[in-house]
Amino acid sequence: MPVVPKGTYQQVVAASLCRGNLWGHIKFLHLRQNICVGHSEADNQHAQWLLEIGAGLTMDNNEMIQVPQSMVCANFNALINRIYSGISNTKAQDDQYFLDHIILCPRNDQVHDINKAILQQFNPTTEVHMLRSVNSVSEEDRMHHAYPVEFLQ
Repeated sequence: MPVVPKGTYQQVVAASLCRGNLWGHIKFLHLRQNICVGHSEADNQHAQWLLEIGAGLTMDNNEMIQVPQSMVCANFNALINRIYSGISNTKAQDDQYFLDHIILCPRNDQVHDINKAILQQFNPTTEVHMLRSVNSVSEEDRMHHAYPVEFLQ
């Protein structure tokens, strides 16, 4: 990997790509129109904001992006209520509802906290099925694979 003195992660990745064997085969594609949003003025403004983020125009000197206040939730429950509005007042939702309403998290512990808070909002008469995942590695597997601990928490 090339050394970029005092470079950001993005600069190091860019320098790595430029020096790689595949550089001559890379084709740059730029988002010109966001077809996933509607056609209201608010949708157009949001689409323009996304384009500006993609072009790197909205970052400040610390490489931070200012998120519009309308997209900020005051707390954890406000986020859940915004994404899953009315979940506690309805009968069991179909699978498509949950495919259309997603909260992404970078770590498993955050996923567990969100899932726990969402399940508490269900109507107590609603039948809830828990599906468990494996978030640990056996000693035998640990010797063969290098799993970073942060992915298992």
